[in-house]
Amino acid sequence: MYYFVAVALVLVAITLIFYIRLYYNKLSWAKKRLAKIKGKWGKPVNARRNFDLIRLYLDSDEAPNKISAQTANDLDLNSVFNYIDRTNSKPGKQYLYKLLHHPITDTDILHELDAEIEDLNIDVPARDRLEVELSRLNSNNAYHIVNLFLRAHQPVFQSVLNTYIRVSPFLILAGFVSLAIIPNIFSFIFLVLLFVYNVVIYFTSRKKISDYTSSLPQALIMHSVAVTLVKSGKFSHTDAVKQSLTRLLGLKRALRLVNAETAVVSANTDIGHAVFQLFKILFVVEPYVYTSSLKQIEKFREDLRVVYEFIGRADALIAIQSVRAGLPFYSKPEFTVTDGKIEIAELFHPLVVNCVPNSLYTTDADRGALITGSNMSGKTTFIKALGLNTLLAQTIFTSCAKSYKAPVLKIQTSIKTADNIDEQKSYFQAQASAILDIIDHSAEKETIKSLVIIDEIFRGTNTIERIAAAKSVLSYITANQNFVFVSTHDLELAELLDEDFMVYSFSDSKDGRTLVFDYMLKQGLLKSTNGIAILKSMGYPESVIEEANIVSERMMNKYLV
Repeated sequence: MYYFVAVALVLVAITLIFYIRLYYNKLSWAKKRLAKIKGKWGKPVNARRNFDLIRLYLDSDEAPNKISAQTANDLDLNSVFNYIDRTNSKPGKQYLYKLLHHPITDTDILHELDAEIEDLNIDVPARDRLEVELSRLNSNNAYHIVNLFLRAHQPVFQSVLNTYIRVSPFLILAGFVSLAIIPNIFSFIFLVLLFVYNVVIYFTSRKKISDYTSSLPQALIMHSVAVTLVKSGKFSHTDAVKQSLTRLLGLKRALRLVNAETAVVSANTDIGHAVFQLFKILFVVEPYVYTSSLKQIEKFREDLRVVYEFIGRADALIAIQSVRAGLPFYSKPEFTVTDGKIEIAELFHPLVVNCVPNSLYTTDADRGALITGSNMSGKTTFIKALGLNTLLAQTIFTSCAKSYKAPVLKIQTSIKTADNIDEQKSYFQAQASAILDIIDHSAEKETIKSLVIIDEIFRGTNTIERIAAAKSVLSYITANQNFVFVSTHDLELAELLDEDFMVYSFSDSKDGRTLVFDYMLKQGLLKSTNGIAILKSMGYPESVIEEANIVSERMMNKYLV
C-alpha cells in the first residue's frame, strides 16, 4: 500500500515540476521576445528568408489582379519584401508576401485596411503583447499550415498497413502485459519484432508525411494564438473567426498526442524531448496521427483557412506600421478618377540609401513621359521607384513620398530582360514578347488603366527599326488612356513623340575628370551624354576618345539641330 502511495506522490511531484518549469520557461521566453520586438520596431529585419516556403500561399491563388512574374522581378519585389517584412509569424510573412503581389483596385478596401492598421497601433503596449503572441508561430513548420487547407490530403498507407498502424499501440501494450504476467521469450521476441517493424515504418514514411504531421502542432498553436488575439478586443468583425475557432475545438480534441508533444517541446527539456521522440518512433505516433486526422482536417479545412488568414492579416498590419515608422517620410495615397493625373511630391526608392527624392506631375493619361539621361544618372532607379510606389500605394496603402495622388492602376513593366538560350530567344525577342503582353493587357476595353514602365525600349536591334517600332508601340498604348513611362537613350524618339509625350531628363556635370550626378529629374530633353566621358575616365586610348567625340558631334548636329 505504502509503495503505491510513494509512487503516486513521485508521479505527482514530477508532473508538478514539469508544469512549473513549463510556466517559467514561457515567462522567460516572453520577456526575451518582448525586448527583441521593441528593439526591432521601425527597422528592417536582417534574416535569411525561404521564399520557396513564403510563396506557398501566394502560389495557391491566380487572381486576375496578381502582378506578373515579369513585373515582380522588374521591381525587385523579393528585395523589397526583405525590407518591408517586419512580421513575427510565418503565416504573417506568407500573407504579407501575397498582399504585395495583389494590387487592390477597390479604394474602400484600401481605406478599411488603413483603418485597421491605425486601430492596431494606437495602444503600443497592447500591440507589443500581440507581437509576442504572434511570434509563437515563428517555427519553419508553421509555413506548412497552408497545406492543411490548400489541398486535400490522400492516404499514404495501404488499407492493411493503415489498420496495423491503428492497432499497433494495443499490440505493444498486450505484449508488455503478457511479459509482466508471465515472463517468457515469445512475448519479448514479439515486442522486439513490433518495435523493429515500427521503426521501419517510421523512417520509410517520414518524408511523405513530415510536412503534414509537422504542421499539426503549429495548427494547434495557431488556434491558441487566434483565441488570444480575439480576446484582446483589438479586432472588429471577428464573428466568423470565433465560429471557426469553436468548430476547431473538435480537431483539437482529436489531436491529443500532438498537444502532448507541443507541451514537451515548450518545456525545453532535452531529455524529455528525446524520450518523447523515441516514444513516437516505437509507437508509430506520426503515422497514427496522420491516418487518424485526415478526415478531421478535411472536415475543418475552411475553418483553418479563416483562422490562418485572420492571424496572417493581423501580423501583416502591424508590420506595415513598423515600415511606416522607419521611413524618413511617407504619405497615404489619394486616389483620383480613372482619367485623372499622377501627382507625386518627393518620390524616393526605399531600397536606395540616401535616395534623392523627385517630384512628378503629369498632364493627362493620354500623354506619356520619356525619361532621357546619361549613364548612371538615375533614370532606371526613378522609373523603378515610380512602379514600386504605385504598387505599395495599392497594397499597403503607403507611399514613399511627401504626397501621392493618382488613379488606381494596373502595373505592367519591362525593365529586366535577358536572352533566353533555352528558348533560343534574343534580347530583342524577349523584350518584344514582354511588350506584346503589355499591349494585350492595355487595350481600350480594360476598365482599369495601366501604368506601363519600359526601360530602354527595343534595345538589341538596329537604330532605325528600334525607333520606328518604339514610336508606333508607345503611341498605341497611350492612345488607350494608359500612363506610359519609358527610359531611353534615343534622342530621335523624343522628337518623333513630341506631341504625345512629355520629356524629362537626368544629367551629370564634370568636375575635372570626375563625373558628378545630382539625380534630379528635370523637364526637357538631355542634349549631352556621358558615355564617352566614362570611357575616358576608365583609361581608353586617347585616339579612341578623340574619334568618338568627332563622330558623336557629327551625329548630334544631324539629329538635334
